[in-house]
Amino acid sequence: MRWRTGDGGWNPYLAGALAGLLAVASALATARLMGKANYLGTSTTFVRVAGLLERAVAPGHVESNAYFTKEKVRVDWQFMLVAGVALGALAGALMDGSFRVEHVPPTWSARFGPSPRRRALEAFAGGVVAMLGARLADGCPSGHGLSGLMQLSVSGFAALGVFFVTGIVVARVVYGRASHD
Repeated sequence: MRWRTGDGGWNPYLAGALAGLLAVASALATARLMGKANYLGTSTTFVRVAGLLERAVAPGHVESNAYFTKEKVRVDWQFMLVAGVALGALAGALMDGSFRVEHVPPTWSARFGPSPRRRALEAFAGGVVAMLGARLADGCPSGHGLSGLMQLSVSGFAALGVFFVTGIVVARVVYGRASHD
């Protein structure tokens, strides 16, 4: 297996295999250290970050909010995982020379125009919808899909199938059949 693709990018099969190993390692390590396996996922971390930020300006509100109390607003291994994903993506892009500052990606610009403001507003709205869905589902696609598959959970297989099919349908509706890259 090659480490890189023909265009110099990272091999997606290798990256997938490493993500799978990370999921297994996280379950084993947390089971050993905490007495209970904690599976790979990220959406709860964003809730914890919101609680940490809110605690800085309104600590009483965070303490009285049952949701934040339940989530135990803190920096934990999942918080560090999310930080590591961002730093790892930056390191990977710098190492393979693909890093660039882009206010509006070319695919978006070709379909919706070059406005950074529109892109930012729609990205924010999409993030709100995605986070609302993750909280309603009590987890994100990585939590339900990857960790569910790792446990051979029927609901994990179903969730991942729905995520993929929905992603394909939405991409076709939003961007059309042909790639703009």
